[in-house]
Amino acid sequence: MPVPFQRRTPLALLVALMLAALPGLAAAQSLRELYEAARAFDATYLGAKANAASAEYRAAQSDALMRPALAANASAGTTQSNLPNLGARGTDSIGASLNGRYPLFNRANGVTIEQARKGLVSAQADLDAAEQDLIVRVSQAYFDVLAAQDALGTTQASKAFITEQLASAKRNFEVGTATITDTREAQARFDLVLAQEIAAGNDLQSKRIALDTLVGRGNVQPKGLALPPVLPAVTPANPEEWVTVADQQHPTVRRARVGLDVAVLETAKARAGDSPTVDATASLGSNYARGSGATLPGTTTSASLGVQMNWPLYTGGFTQNRIQETLALEEKSRQDLEAARRAVGQGTRVAYFGVQSGLAQVKALEAAESSSKLALEATQLGYKVGVRVNLDVLNAQTQLTTTQRDLAKARYDVLVGSLRLRQASGQLAPTDIDAVNRLLVP
Repeated sequence: MPVPFQRRTPLALLVALMLAALPGLAAAQSLRELYEAARAFDATYLGAKANAASAEYRAAQSDALMRPALAANASAGTTQSNLPNLGARGTDSIGASLNGRYPLFNRANGVTIEQARKGLVSAQADLDAAEQDLIVRVSQAYFDVLAAQDALGTTQASKAFITEQLASAKRNFEVGTATITDTREAQARFDLVLAQEIAAGNDLQSKRIALDTLVGRGNVQPKGLALPPVLPAVTPANPEEWVTVADQQHPTVRRARVGLDVAVLETAKARAGDSPTVDATASLGSNYARGSGATLPGTTTSASLGVQMNWPLYTGGFTQNRIQETLALEEKSRQDLEAARRAVGQGTRVAYFGVQSGLAQVKALEAAESSSKLALEATQLGYKVGVRVNLDVLNAQTQLTTTQRDLAKARYDVLVGSLRLRQASGQLAPTDIDAVNRLLVP
């Protein structure tokens, strides 16, 4: 009969996982905290934020087209001439004037102002897209670290288990109750798990670096999921309802819709090329001249007030061809909008079924974990009574740790997938982080 060995229970495996994560528990940060840090550090998001701010000033610039303008001009000069029979003559002059213009009617300017306001809406859509992308990137990096921690923890737990099994196989061989095959099988598994532990440690380090770089902090320690986690169901349960919302709210669709509006306005501006423009004008000037060449030496002042109309009667075909060009570009924008709607609809459906599949996978892996625990206990008992060999125990233990690792990863994928679904439908907001935050260890 094989020599009894210390049995590692599922509880001991869980303790081993917890011990592997202990170094980060004291200073662990929540997803909300790390998102706020990334929001103040990430260059991509800050660039989109600055671009949105600049759009406000661009819109304000266009408002000046319908406001009065005033310009000041000043000049000073001297003229020297040598005329026959009159000799040398010279004139010095200094002048200054104020010139004002106020647009009374300009159809193109009104369209330009409306286009600038549409540009402000487009810039806000870009900012919303950047913010949603930042939420997903931080969440993905956050749970990548947790998944890498779990992978390392399960590998270390497997290593501890195999170490005990190797020692047991060696004792059994020494007393003559087992062959050298058991020892060699256990040694091979031990050597393999050492390599897996090194790879898992390196992967964890890489994931930590990625998260640190994203949030602008060092040695970030994310909080883990509170066990057992209650993963939220997908609501509404109809994917077409998500698609309907996405068609209205997704930043890509909003931006494409604004692009079509701007193209339509550009056609209106091109048509305005045949329209007259009317401006009120005013000027006030003063000129001082002296010298032998001055007809009326002294100061001369002038003032004028009037209305100026400019009506292009013939432009050589420019306006007509410009209209045709904008009509073609308008059709392009219309097709761009349709392509954006189709792409967003497809992405939303894929994200929806991805989350549904992930939830089903979590349930299946939870059942597989329970079955694997029972299978390991039964195999250990069979090994004790001599009906199972060492390889059977090692296989059962590997199956359990692999299932536990896959289950943890599947849970993280569901949480990130839920955020991606809201992003795909254009509904993702910073408040959605709070729902995930509540599932973490306090």
